[in-house]
Amino acid sequence: MNEPRWLPALAILAVLGLLAVLPHHVRLMPVWVSCVVALAILVPMAVVTLTTANRLWLRAERTVIILFAAAYVANTTAELADMIGIITLHPPETRSISLLSSSLAIWVTNVLAFSMLYWQIDRGGPNSRASKVSAKPDWLFPQAATPEIASADWRPLFLDYLYLGYNTATAFSPTDVLPLTRRAKMLMMLESTISLLTLVIVAARAVNVLP
Repeated sequence: MNEPRWLPALAILAVLGLLAVLPHHVRLMPVWVSCVVALAILVPMAVVTLTTANRLWLRAERTVIILFAAAYVANTTAELADMIGIITLHPPETRSISLLSSSLAIWVTNVLAFSMLYWQIDRGGPNSRASKVSAKPDWLFPQAATPEIASADWRPLFLDYLYLGYNTATAFSPTDVLPLTRRAKMLMMLESTISLLTLVIVAARAVNVLP
C-alpha cells in the first residue's frame, strides 16, 4: 500500500503559516511565490493519495520536491548572506526581532525541506519502498538493522525522515540513523552547515543584542 501524503502536506501548510505570521521576516521572494511552490507540491501529492500509484504523477511529485529543495538551498544562501549583511552593516539593536524571526524561519524550513528530500530519495522514494522494490538504502534505520524489534513489513515513513532531518539540524551529526551512501552524507552535511550558520552567526547575535 502506498504511503498517504497528508502528513507531509500538513507540514508544508504549517511552515507556510509560520512564515506568514513571523514579524519582520527577511524575505527575498514575495509571499505568493512560496504559495505557488507549495501548490505545485501539494497537487501531485493529492493526486497520488486519491488515485492509484500513477507513474506520471509519482515522477512529477519526485521532480517537484527535488527542484523545491534545490531552490530552497539557493534562496537560503542568499537570505543568510543578507542577514549577515544586516549584522555587519546596520545597527543590530534595531533589527534583533527581524534576525530572530528570520533565523527561526530558515531553521524550520531547513528541517522540512531536507526531510522531504530524504523521504523522496531513500530507496527510490515512498512508492518504491511500499512496493518492496529491491534498491540499496541511503540510510540505515535501527528497525532495519535489528528486525527482531520491528514487524516484518516495517518501512520508514515521512515521520521517520522528519525525525532524521530534525536531529541533523540540532545535533549536527547522525544519531540513531546512519547514512550509507555518499549523497546521503553530503545532504546531511549541507543541512547541518545551514543550521549551524543560522544558529551560531545569526540567532546568537540576535539574542546577544536583545534589550
